[in-house]
Amino acid sequence: MSSFGEMEDGEGLETEREGLSDVDEDEGDEDFAGDEYVDGDGEGEENDDYQLEFGTGMDPLAFVEENESGVMPFEQFQKLEYEALAARKRKALALQRAAKIKSSKAQEDVFGASVDEIWESAGFGVGRRRRRRKKRRKLGRRSRLTPEVAKMLGEANLLYAMGKFEEAVELLKECVRIAPNVPDSYHTLGLLYDAMSDRKKALNFYMIAAHLTPKDSVLWKRLASWSMEQGNIGQVIYCLTKAVKADPDDVDAKWDRASLFAEHNDYQKAAEAFEQLLLQRPSDVEVCKMVAKMHHKTGQCERAIQVLEKLIEEHPAEADLTAVNLLAELLMESGQFATAIAHIDHASTLYCPDQHLPIDLSTKAGICHAYLGNLEDAESFFEELSEERIEGFADLVMDVGDAYLALGEHKYALHYYEMLHGDKTFDNAGLCLKMAECHVALKETRAAIDLYYRVLQDLPHHIETRLTLASLLDGNGHFDEAISVLAPPETSENVGPSGDVEDPWWKDGEVRKKLAKLYLLHEQYPQYLDTLVPAIQETLYLESQNHKVRNPKRLRKSVLLERVRWIEDRPPDEVFHGFRPVLSSSNMVKAARAKKKLQQLLEDKKDRKAAALAAGHTYESEEEEEEEPIPTEVHHVKQPLPNLLKDEEHYQLILQCCRTLTFSKRYWEALEIVHHTLQAGSGLGQEKRDELRNLGARIAYQTRDANYGFDCVKYMVAQRPYSTSVWNRYYQVISRSEARVPKHNKFMLHMRSKYPDIVSTMIISGHQFNMISQQQGALREYLQAYKLQPEDPFINLCAGTAFINLSLGFRLSNRNQCVMQGFSFLYKYQRLVNFSQESNFNLARAYHHVGLVQLASTYYEKVLSTYEKDRPPVKLPHEAVEMETGISPKKVTSDHDLGHCNLQREAAYNLHLIYKRSGASNLARQLLKDYCSL
Repeated sequence: MSSFGEMEDGEGLETEREGLSDVDEDEGDEDFAGDEYVDGDGEGEENDDYQLEFGTGMDPLAFVEENESGVMPFEQFQKLEYEALAARKRKALALQRAAKIKSSKAQEDVFGASVDEIWESAGFGVGRRRRRRKKRRKLGRRSRLTPEVAKMLGEANLLYAMGKFEEAVELLKECVRIAPNVPDSYHTLGLLYDAMSDRKKALNFYMIAAHLTPKDSVLWKRLASWSMEQGNIGQVIYCLTKAVKADPDDVDAKWDRASLFAEHNDYQKAAEAFEQLLLQRPSDVEVCKMVAKMHHKTGQCERAIQVLEKLIEEHPAEADLTAVNLLAELLMESGQFATAIAHIDHASTLYCPDQHLPIDLSTKAGICHAYLGNLEDAESFFEELSEERIEGFADLVMDVGDAYLALGEHKYALHYYEMLHGDKTFDNAGLCLKMAECHVALKETRAAIDLYYRVLQDLPHHIETRLTLASLLDGNGHFDEAISVLAPPETSENVGPSGDVEDPWWKDGEVRKKLAKLYLLHEQYPQYLDTLVPAIQETLYLESQNHKVRNPKRLRKSVLLERVRWIEDRPPDEVFHGFRPVLSSSNMVKAARAKKKLQQLLEDKKDRKAAALAAGHTYESEEEEEEEPIPTEVHHVKQPLPNLLKDEEHYQLILQCCRTLTFSKRYWEALEIVHHTLQAGSGLGQEKRDELRNLGARIAYQTRDANYGFDCVKYMVAQRPYSTSVWNRYYQVISRSEARVPKHNKFMLHMRSKYPDIVSTMIISGHQFNMISQQQGALREYLQAYKLQPEDPFINLCAGTAFINLSLGFRLSNRNQCVMQGFSFLYKYQRLVNFSQESNFNLARAYHHVGLVQLASTYYEKVLSTYEKDRPPVKLPHEAVEMETGISPKKVTSDHDLGHCNLQREAAYNLHLIYKRSGASNLARQLLKDYCSL
């Protein structure tokens, strides 16, 4: 022991040591092979006995003074004991290694050094001297006092008796400095400070005295009592542990220590302490019950049952009905009802041969029979409950009712719950809730509703009651009454029944969802949205803000300096001096940033110093101080709908809300919810995120601004770049947007460069050129698409119309050739669609556009001669009506359910223009009358 327990060369072991178990200088190496020697207490060294000794350089009085760090004296002694025992363990390991070296056959190694020399160089002794084993003499418990110390102690005791406390204290402190390991000095100091009403210092001096006389169990128990008065539970347990170690047969100390563990919820240590006491007193009923209770608290129910069963089996005379009662409770909790009945029957024979069982045990027996399905036998055990007055047995009646309720026997349970009406302890809201549950199961709805109203009078903030009551009222056709249960009151106050400010019940997420569900079931969509949308928006906003909050990583100054040394601290005689340091690119970036950060810190420091001097203050340097850590706690506001982005139910709620908003034409709110859900819902699966983006794209098609919808369709296109239907959705969103979408052109260029073989991008680009009257650019895009898909009718139509539009330009030199090329594409398009009415109309429009009205009238007449039946417009698979709106298809009424396919009216109108221009007014009027009249 380096810091204490060692003496200087001039100090004698007999005057300062108190029976420590260190190795004597005269012991030989024969003792190292495993033979134990005996110390002053007759115990071996392996028992880890410890006794405090103050060595050179230690001030015992420092343990009494106030510690700035708040460490209690007993904690300091614990640390000293730990260090001493650790040193002893290290020494024991060294002795074992030395024994192995000694028993080896090779005494000389290849270098000529003997084992003795190795032993001596390791510092475990001077030379290897064989000595005979000798048994240490047993030293006294107390150190022998020098005459000077004995005289000083006597004078101090005389001063104490004369009431001269201050003089006695000074004399004893001098005595402590001379002989720090004499316990009488500290004991007398404790008496003096106690007489001076300084209980804290008195306790600290007694604590030192107790450590110097560790076998004094009475002193340890006295210290425990004083520590309990001061409320220092940790010190109480420490002193009781020392008392138990000093006197292992002290049952009271063991009981008090175990009880303290139990009172402070340290059930594992309490169980271990009571188990030690049980080994000493196996027939003690109270000890057995405490062991069982502590094991039950730690979840070791089987061990608790074993302890009680062993007590009843091996010590039936000492056991009593309270142990049987506790055993029955444990068996019932673990589901061993048959075993519990057997133990109760055995207790009846053993302890109550000529009389009835106590009512609590008979009730438990009846509950066990009920769980085993023997309801008639169970009722026979409960007869006494019905006959006796309910006062004093209300808890048993409640247990019976709860058992029947758990078994689903609601009629029996209701009977016993009704017996508790008027009881001061159990007739409360909890009883009404259980009775209401029974009435609901028995389909007695009116009685259940009345009970739930009674519960709300006592507990207006009970959310589950409101939800259940609203469901019952709505199921019975009382929709308005159900709404009144969940809707906010007209005069709302955020004050609970106890007077504390709290969140009102109508702002609870479950209440809002239930209220919105009722509105949705009764097709009151505006009320549904007004209830749910604000809660969803607020929750998504708070969730997105929480995602933005990050604890910025702030490196300490020492770390920054270390990184700068990577590039600056290089030896002057380095061969590669002047070259770039051999570092990875990431480390070079870190070093450069660290250097820049240090320069910034230096400039900030200069600015602070200048500001302080200018203000007339003294600037204190902070070079040695580390930067203050950034607080890691972030205040989170309570969300209206917790777990909104964490389960399937809430996800479907978001989808339903967005679809209902779309049906109500509140597109912007729906897009905002989709956008914030995608932003904050990082935990959503890829499938759900794709579904949300698809929904956002469909909603964006209904708006005139593609700010939110563009991101959705852009992601969809990026995921499925070769899907024509996805590109169709993308162009629908872009083409309907009244505002310019700046990201569109850049995205198209990116997709064209990444996927040069996608026809959809070429067609979209061609359409964009057409919209700004750049016919050459449009034609170039269409022809590139034609090279990839020459048999596509739509591409041929686009190329033909592009040629026709280009031929009308003023600067075109080969206009006739351009017209012929355009019509060649249009005729191929007509052939590919089997000469349909639409192809004839497109050819007629082309001829009409270039001024060939005679050919145009021919094709217009072909259109008038054919008839096409109107059909519903083609929709993508995900564009079903119910998915679009969230409302049943029968509720959707629209004038555009059928698409316009017959082109006779358009052809007649255009042909009438030709006739009118040529002077055939009567013929033109007849066309309008035949085809364009309602």
